[in-house]
Amino acid sequence: MTVVEPLPVRPPETAAEILARAQALAPVLRDRAEEIERARRLPADVVDLLRGTGVFRMGFCRAHGGPELTSIEQTEVIEALAYGDAGAGWCAMIGSDTGLYASFLDHAVAEEMFPSLDMATAGLLFPNGRAEIVPGGYRLTGRWQFGSGVTHADWVVSGAFLYRDGEPEHDSILLMVPKADVEVLDTWHTTGLAGSGSCDYAITDVFVPAEHTLTFAEVRGGSGPLAQPEVHMRNMPGVALGVTRAALDHATDTAVAAGREDDYRTQTTIAECEGDFTAAREGVYGALRRQHEVLSAGGTLDDLTPRERAALPLSRRHAFRTARAIVTRLYDLVQTSAIYRPSPLDRWLRDTTTMCQHIVAQDRILQTAGAHLLGGRPAFPLALGITSSRR
Repeated sequence: MTVVEPLPVRPPETAAEILARAQALAPVLRDRAEEIERARRLPADVVDLLRGTGVFRMGFCRAHGGPELTSIEQTEVIEALAYGDAGAGWCAMIGSDTGLYASFLDHAVAEEMFPSLDMATAGLLFPNGRAEIVPGGYRLTGRWQFGSGVTHADWVVSGAFLYRDGEPEHDSILLMVPKADVEVLDTWHTTGLAGSGSCDYAITDVFVPAEHTLTFAEVRGGSGPLAQPEVHMRNMPGVALGVTRAALDHATDTAVAAGREDDYRTQTTIAECEGDFTAAREGVYGALRRQHEVLSAGGTLDDLTPRERAALPLSRRHAFRTARAIVTRLYDLVQTSAIYRPSPLDRWLRDTTTMCQHIVAQDRILQTAGAHLLGGRPAFPLALGITSSRR
């Protein structure tokens, strides 16, 4: 078993520090990947190790005392953690949204809600719940799926349709609730990503103060590149890229150990997969770099060309789909030894299959990007950072 030195107590202050801690933790996560999968959630000490890397604080802006990592830097951190374990990387990606949500809350409210920058948030943003408007806020009731990390979260954010006096308002909102007010339902029995603990959860008639709600159409406590409506989707490809890099390294090491370095099929398969990985990774980071260039100069998402804006969701989808394709080819390359658990290729095959069912990897993204390029109506406009109903 890999021995890791205790992480420093001092919170990390820079992107380089957070990335270094994530890279140092990756071998530990790899050693514990089978345990994490069996548990179908992250063990408490693994959550503590993730907190120690600073991954949960990386989205907090400097005005909140956070390190304010760029979306590029955040993706690199998630990639490093997913290299160790897909479930841990997925939970880190979801939990790190806390600081990003803070920009859509009043600054003073966020300061009160998040006394520590290392608090994790989970939840489903689609409006599956019902929020009845009452004096001072809302009464929230509902059941949501895919609460990745909900078993260890500090806050749970959920989408809900608005109701007034029992009648629908034909609008929705996001509501943040302390984990103590949430019932976790043990439903997470899946093909892969078992360690993410993405259980269903229920909230029953819980009062949510108005100040604990948000919409991505209104930035209330931040500015700059991270105070944008689609910011929570940007670092998602880090999970797919980290798993793919791990699978490529494993398959390469396995081939060399077996003396197949001069085998034609092995050479061409590894080379083809490396080429596809390099292209997919550069697609992600190239789109992020261009976005950051425009936003950091004071521009908006509307200042991107249609192709540049479409490149953001398309590169995300492509990274997930390419991850699954590469892992499948490597699984076939390794052949029979890949089928025995706990073969990491078996786990990565199931993990990439499962993560490709997320909306960011679905054909709805193709329609959305295509509609944007053609001047049509996108099915999932938030993927483009569009929060209004305009075309």
